[in-house]
Amino acid sequence: MTGGAGTPGHVPAGDGACEGGYRLERDSLGEIRVPEGAYYGAQTRRAQENFPISGIRLPPAFLHALGMIKEAAAAVNVELGLLDPQLGKAIAHAAREVEEGRHDAEFVLDVFQTGSGTSTNMNANEVISNRAIELLGGRLGSKTPVHPNDHVNLGQSSNDVIPSATHLAACRRIHQALLPTLVHLEAALRDRARAFRDVVKSGRTHLQDATPVMLGQEFGGYATQVAHGRRRLDDAVAGLTELALGGTAVGTGLNAHPEFASRVIARLAARTGIPFREAEDHFEAQGARDAVVQASGTLKTLAVSLGKIANDIRWLASGPRCGLGEIALPATQPGSSIMPGKVNPVMSEALLQAAAQVIGNDLAVTLGGRGGEFELNTSMPLMARNLLESIEILAGAADAFRLRCVAGIVADEARCLELAKLSLMLSTALAPRIGYDRAAALSKEALETGETVEAVALRHGILPPDDLRRILDPRAMTGTQRD
Repeated sequence: MTGGAGTPGHVPAGDGACEGGYRLERDSLGEIRVPEGAYYGAQTRRAQENFPISGIRLPPAFLHALGMIKEAAAAVNVELGLLDPQLGKAIAHAAREVEEGRHDAEFVLDVFQTGSGTSTNMNANEVISNRAIELLGGRLGSKTPVHPNDHVNLGQSSNDVIPSATHLAACRRIHQALLPTLVHLEAALRDRARAFRDVVKSGRTHLQDATPVMLGQEFGGYATQVAHGRRRLDDAVAGLTELALGGTAVGTGLNAHPEFASRVIARLAARTGIPFREAEDHFEAQGARDAVVQASGTLKTLAVSLGKIANDIRWLASGPRCGLGEIALPATQPGSSIMPGKVNPVMSEALLQAAAQVIGNDLAVTLGGRGGEFELNTSMPLMARNLLESIEILAGAADAFRLRCVAGIVADEARCLELAKLSLMLSTALAPRIGYDRAAALSKEALETGETVEAVALRHGILPPDDLRRILDPRAMTGTQRD
């Protein structure tokens, strides 16, 4: 296996000791045993012992962003004459392996840890340091010739690296996964809107009959919800493109070269194609996490939109005989362990659950955003994890919903028209001619007798038959015309 996937004979240590036993390392608190084959070191091991809380770890996208930052930092420090080129090359090589996911197993820490994320930053520093040492022929855990703090973390602090990694990872995953998914979902909904443009049906408000609409109008509305969600995400991403790098411990930039941040960020922008820039105010960027709160809130709004769409669609498909039954969904799997032949709207249900999780994630992010005291927010690992999970959940659930539900929806045009003609709210179109109260009486009588509004109106001779049929044509009430 190589280096987590990379070095011949290396076995990632994971959460416990490997067969080779332990090595003894030292940090500022004293000595501690570290699994002999681990790339991580003393500070990671100590944090691992301190926080055996949930088994939930920071997501791969975050770890890979850390690797990208460390690689760019090493290259810039060499350019600035602050780091020996040989060491810089080894650090950059090791950091690139982290970015590529080759050392994910070495990131062993719980998300519930020090609120600055220092433990995870040191986990990255130690993994990269030890892998670089290995590349240079040294001994794991020796901190020679590559030191995790002095070399890998040069010009940096956990307090500016962790928020920067959060922004970098979130922007990348929104661009790579979520926005393309939403583009495809919007297109699928617009395709269904076009297919259903001539299907007239009853509108519904308060879950009660309302004046008619076209099924295509409903689906067009869903597509527009998704389009608005994409535009909101664009605004949120703009806030995330500010990076805190260069602020170091408290925002003053102590121990960082004046050109360090701008050069690193320029490299990150070039690598990703995303217009990252240095934070306008480092005290805001590190003391607050407002951009993350905004992005999470935008994801929550998107989750609410997708949940509304999923819920409407499962209602429209309810039945197939004893519900609305206006549309039919693709049959994806048997729906009951006891009722033969039952098929349920499972793709809608999955999306609704995903939306609920994102909404819950946002509450934790919101509370985490309040955890910024003076020059540092101390809920950063939680906020990073929830934000990134929400991105992945929405991307995955929305794409599955598109592929296995939306793309295969068909309309029952006859059923839609039948219910539209039965609607008592067709009387609304008569109100301008006969008055609200008289129209209401027609509706009440139709409900009591089981007739249509048109039948009652014809029986009472309210208007000439041709006028009644024209006024009470459901299609004429939708504001559309057949091509």
